[in-house]
Amino acid sequence: MNAATLGKASSGERSTDPAKTASPTLALYEQVKEFITRKIQDGSWPAGHRLPSEHDLVTQFGISRMTANRALRDLVEQGRIVRQAGVGSFVAENKPQSTLLQIANIASEIRTRGHSYGYTLLNAERIAASTDVAAWLGLRAGESVFHSLCLHLENGVPVQLEDRFVNPSAVPDFLAQDLSGTPPSEYLVRHVPFDEIEHLVDAVLPSPEQAHQLSMPATEPCLLLTRRTWTRQVPVTWVRCLHPSSRYRLGSRFRVDGNTNL
Repeated sequence: MNAATLGKASSGERSTDPAKTASPTLALYEQVKEFITRKIQDGSWPAGHRLPSEHDLVTQFGISRMTANRALRDLVEQGRIVRQAGVGSFVAENKPQSTLLQIANIASEIRTRGHSYGYTLLNAERIAASTDVAAWLGLRAGESVFHSLCLHLENGVPVQLEDRFVNPSAVPDFLAQDLSGTPPSEYLVRHVPFDEIEHLVDAVLPSPEQAHQLSMPATEPCLLLTRRTWTRQVPVTWVRCLHPSSRYRLGSRFRVDGNTNL
């Protein structure tokens, strides 16, 4: 990546090959953060992996040591990495957090309980956004969006109906993936860095069709978890996860100082 690609940079710094996947509109330290974050989220750098040193980042990206240090400091504050004086920086261990405070992998949750996980893709298509969907994703009504509908099962019993809408400008290759084998949430977490999450929880009754899909009475209440994610202030996805209340619980545990990196 040359100076022209980076645009006007008062420091005259230039980013090279490792940052080619980063957005050229980002500040230089943000480009370094995005590069490292992608490596962590796609599994290239697992927990405990040693990151390049500040000196290596300076050389690889053609940036100042101060810029490299700021990127690493921000990643520490976000809980993505840990730094050990005189040793180096490492990818942080995955720490248990509530589904209300992070994007959780329902397959992992189920398997952690020693139960079998099942997944069925019911639908995946490109549609015109309704007024509601457009409002949630910051689009105009009628604009094209991706839609997926899938069912998650625990020991063969449906526990979550996932109804998801995805912004094509944020994830253009969404429908090109084999969503019949990889759940949408798993693909998105691995390939689309997110920096903001919103969760809402409501008690609702399922529609007759939803009750049929979840193999439950239409008179039984459900817990509806609605989630939105953003990357650099651009909406990525809006998803509604419907859970039969007799089969699933939502909860959280956090410190009163607001620190959720437990």
